[in-house]
Parts: sequence; structure tokens; C-alpha cells
Amino acid sequence: MTYKVFDPTNKKDHLKVRAFFDDPPTIARFDKQKYPFLEKLTRTSAGFFWVPEEVDLTRDSKDFRDLSKHEQHIFTSNLKRQILLDSVQGRAPSAAFGPICSLPELENWIVAWTFSESVHSRSYTHIIRNVYSDPSKVLDGILDLEEIVNCAKDISLYYDKLISFNNELQHTGKIGINNLGPYEHKRALWLALISVNILEGIRFYVSFACSWAFAELKKMEGNAKIIKLIARDENLHLASTQQLLKVLPQDDPDFTTIRTETKDECVAMFKSAAEQEIKWAEYLFKDGSMIGLNKELLEDYVEWITNRRLQAVGLPLIYKTGSNPLPWTQKWISGGEVQVAPQETQITSYIVGGVKKDVSTESMKGLSL
Repeated sequence: MTYKVFDPTNKKDHLKVRAFFDDPPTIARFDKQKYPFLEKLTRTSAGFFWVPEEVDLTRDSKDFRDLSKHEQHIFTSNLKRQILLDSVQGRAPSAAFGPICSLPELENWIVAWTFSESVHSRSYTHIIRNVYSDPSKVLDGILDLEEIVNCAKDISLYYDKLISFNNELQHTGKIGINNLGPYEHKRALWLALISVNILEGIRFYVSFACSWAFAELKKMEGNAKIIKLIARDENLHLASTQQLLKVLPQDDPDFTTIRTETKDECVAMFKSAAEQEIKWAEYLFKDGSMIGLNKELLEDYVEWITNRRLQAVGLPLIYKTGSNPLPWTQKWISGGEVQVAPQETQITSYIVGGVKKDVSTESMKGLSL
């Protein structure tokens, strides 16, 4: 790998470059892509552009004051957890995957992904400012919650290991660290992608479900709309890791071996994350539940969604199969089912800059001015 910003001697066919650990093409071409799904994800993400200030949270401020103490605990604790998770995710994709990616469309996607996560982090501050007169009361205490910190440590463990390999590569020009060669570097990449898949696909969903449960009760609806926008973005991020885990073994035969060797470890990572989410639900509801939601329902939901994520990346299921125990969450995840007048709130289902190119000269035949 050259790791040069500009190398006029590199005329390698960009359609033959591997996704990671290859010499990046000198010219960033997008007329043809080796993996068009990455370009599609980037364009979709750009079309989803939004900022938290679009959502009016005026009513949420009153709603929050009217919540019971244990409901305020549920709401605030979830915000703290989301803040820490997205603090990790707001910087880690570009730091971990950026230095070793080779394809222009993958590089662009990582930039779009990272920017999207930064919007999420800003959103939580926007919410806190609205419901707390002094946001520092929430922000200053995040690192004091063991239940939150342990979760973030598990995520950053795989990121940090990959970044250590990357740093060695940048300093020495050789793939590998501490007498470990290129194969172990690739293994670290694979496990980091699995960890991110778990983060995007499982670790947020207890918090998401609670936010939407409040809105089902006509409380904290502005917050729920922001979480809906965040979940829409996270589904894109989840799709990117799922697809990368599918194409990497086609890209490099080493990943076929790594996929088999790490199968048990990856399943254990999913199981550990699910157990942490279940414990988080117990922590949230330790002083009381809320109408329509309790820790038992959330436990069933975590197990159901974990099975779905395992299946999507070709790993064996670890929980009993069944239907979604919280079917009403689907309308918040899937798109624009929540009907609101445009003057009352923002429209969450539109795509900026989306043009459908299905009109031909024949379409206008017979029309005259």
C-alpha cells in the first residue's frame, strides 16, 4: 500500500482494487464502481440530510416536567447512553476504517457515515438543552454510570485494536503489529465490522423503543421524531456493515477463512451485547415501568432483534424464534407512516435531491402547449 495522496504512477484499474489493504486509485472515479451499493448508500445518506433544529421540542419541555420521577429516569438515562455510544461512533469509523480503505466509493461512504453520526451527537445536546435548564447536569455524569461505560468499552475494544494495527502500518509501511502479520490485521478488521454491526443493529434499540413508547402515549413526541430520523440513518449504517461482511470474502480469500475461524467468537459478541441490553432494560425500569412497556417485553424484543441481525450476517440464531413482541415500533423504523401536517412538524420521509429518471421523450408524446 502506498498511502500517497497523489501517485501519478498508479494507473491500476479501480474496478480491480480490493475494498481494504490495497493501493487506492489515484483518480477518484465514480462513473463505474466495483461496489455500487456503497455509492447508493452515500447518495441515500445525502438525501436524508437533516439537522436537529428542524424539530420543534417546545412541547417536550412541558411533557418532561409532567413525567413521573421514574419516567424521567428512563428518558434521561437513555439519552446518556446514546450520547456515549455516538461519541464513540462519531469518530471511530473514519479513524478505524478510513486509513485502510482503498476504493473511492468506500472512502466516500465512510465520510458520509461519520458526518451522519456527528449529527446524531448534536441531536442529543439539542434535546437536553430543551428539557434541562443546565445540560451539564446530564453531560457531566455520563462517565459515572458503569452500565453505560462497560458497553462503550466493549465497542471501543475492537476499534482500538484495529487502529493499533493501522498506526503500525502508517509508521512502518508494513501490515501487522507486535510480530503479527497481515492476516491478523484483516482479522481485526473483520471483528471490528462485526462489533459495529452489533452497535448499529442492537445496542440502540432498547433506547429507541423507550423513546417511541413515550410518543405512543402522546409524550415527548419531538424527541421521538428525532430518534426516528436517527434510526433511519442507523439502518443505512447497518446495511453497509452487512454488505461489507458479505463482499469481503469475495474480495479476498483470507476473509473466507477468517469468517469460519471467528464464527464462535462473533456469535459470543452478539450474545454479550444482547445480555448487556437486557441488563440495561432492568436498570431503566428498576423504579417502575411505563404504560405499554416493561423490562420483560424489552428482553423479548432484544432477543428477537438479535436473531434478525445474526441471520443477516449468516450466523446461527441463539434465541427462540417468534414474531416482533413490539410490533408498533415498526412504524417508527420503516418510514413515513406517522401522518402529520407539514405545518405541525417536519416531514421525515422525504429525500433531498432525489430524482427518478424514468421519463423519456415518449412520455411527453401527444402533449402540446
